[in-house]
Amino acid sequence: MNTHQTRGPLDHSIRDQVVEAATEHFGHFGYEKTTVSDLAKAIGFSKAYIYKFFDSKQAIGEVICKNRLGMVMDIVNAAIADAPTASEKLRRLFKSITEASGDLFFHDRKIYDIAAVASRDQWPSATAYEQRLHQLIQQIILEGRQTGEFERKTPLDEAAHAIFLVMKPYISPVQLQYNLETASSAAVLLSALILRSMAP
Repeated sequence: MNTHQTRGPLDHSIRDQVVEAATEHFGHFGYEKTTVSDLAKAIGFSKAYIYKFFDSKQAIGEVICKNRLGMVMDIVNAAIADAPTASEKLRRLFKSITEASGDLFFHDRKIYDIAAVASRDQWPSATAYEQRLHQLIQQIILEGRQTGEFERKTPLDEAAHAIFLVMKPYISPVQLQYNLETASSAAVLLSALILRSMAP
């Protein structure tokens, strides 16, 4: 796993300007086809000046990817916030995350490609996203066990990881592109199957 760093003050307006311009440039030309030199020309800064704030193209991509995946998690958290039961939280989790991931794919295809590279190459932003999702699944299982909705025999980490693996073809940027046609029905059918398997 590569770790790339941002440089300079995190709230520096130039840094934000670079990220904004890079988002637009990547969105038009694609992440993998763009070099730091291309970005420098598009923004009107020197390549050396950009390197004052980011040590690589990936470091810029990391910020964009983190922002986009954060937006997906915000949608998910809002969707499950007022769910009355753990079972309903799990249903809404699956539905909202597949919809949000699909929306990103269809409406922001070139930016989606950054998330695909991040997932493929295990960037810290993609790894953190998966960890947050794992934690959320565990919280929902724990809540369901406390209320008697879910069985308690299966080890918690095993149950959470199994649910994550069932969801992965519909949330992983690398895999989702091959599963778009079935994503909406999968959200309903697979969550129902998971809930039946966890019944006490």
